[in-house]
Amino acid sequence: MLSPKKTYEFLLNAGFEFFTGVPDSLLKDFISYISDITEKSNHVIAANEGNAIALAAGYYLGKGLPAFVYMQNSGIGNAINPLISLADRKVYSMPMMLMIGWRGEPGVKDEPQHITQGRVMIKLLDSIEIPWFILDAKSDLESVLSKAIDNMNRNSSPVALLVKKDTFEQYLKPRANNNYLMTREQAIHLIVDTLDKKDAFISTTGMTSRELYEYRISKGESLNNDFLTVGGMGHASSIAMGLSLAKKNRRIVCIDGDGSVIMHLGSMALIGQSEISNLVHIVINNGSHDSVGGQPTVGFLINLTSIAKACGYKKIESVSNPKDLTEFLISITNFNGPVFLEILVRKGFRVNLGRPTTLPVENKIGFMNGMLN
Repeated sequence: MLSPKKTYEFLLNAGFEFFTGVPDSLLKDFISYISDITEKSNHVIAANEGNAIALAAGYYLGKGLPAFVYMQNSGIGNAINPLISLADRKVYSMPMMLMIGWRGEPGVKDEPQHITQGRVMIKLLDSIEIPWFILDAKSDLESVLSKAIDNMNRNSSPVALLVKKDTFEQYLKPRANNNYLMTREQAIHLIVDTLDKKDAFISTTGMTSRELYEYRISKGESLNNDFLTVGGMGHASSIAMGLSLAKKNRRIVCIDGDGSVIMHLGSMALIGQSEISNLVHIVINNGSHDSVGGQPTVGFLINLTSIAKACGYKKIESVSNPKDLTEFLISITNFNGPVFLEILVRKGFRVNLGRPTTLPVENKIGFMNGMLN
């Protein structure tokens, strides 16, 4: 396996000093090392992958040095526009190195939402004319990085490192937690138990959907009221808005996360300025990208309720304990929204937390049957 420390030191010696990106489970040990060793001004955990490419472009304009950008391949779609309309050698010709976690690599077992992305990953990079180099546990680190850096400098354009599963040695250290009373899972249980059984739920990607699914199973409740957004991070609230417009006679509850809502914050402006009365937008905020190593978001550093107010949500609250959460959920029984609720929780999840046993398309069919009947 490759050493996060040696990888970082090689990049520093090669002239990289600015690091940015969106955390990924395959890269979590390397990213954690960067977080611990790099000055805050030289490492920015971006809102989304396109944001990271733009940050890299700005740093290059100011320093003349290429930046290092990390991401999961599921986020490459966010990055494509600035990569080919800004950084491309036929436009502004901006060198940068991308490190991309190769989820869904052909022949490696992975979740359904990663299969297509993994299968087309190399074709996609080829189609947007970004040279790529593979890193795995057996790679000659210096040789691969030297070739990639030479290509980047020679063409003054982006190059990509495709990182396979189990490439990096373990480094990840426990991250400090906060003192909030509830976990995300406890908050989800209260939401399900308090709100109306007829409400339709859109849950964001990651642990949120897994915890909602397991709770429904444990209670023996129908799964047809829940749409589990296993992919498309950052888009759960837009899916919920679209559903709210289509099903005006039913209350729609979006269970979102801080990393997700920050990724595409403009969705809140659209929801707040809409005529929608049947949407409840809940953001469970633990201040971290919990499922990919616990890297921090800016969730605790910004005021989401003030943003919701400025966007035009009709009823807004932030809670951090079970009593206040239950009372607020009861208070919106007959309230016309859109409603915004922030729930402040601790980081972490159960080590034995399972995954949905149904395929995404089965979830879609069951949910649509529930909506159309």
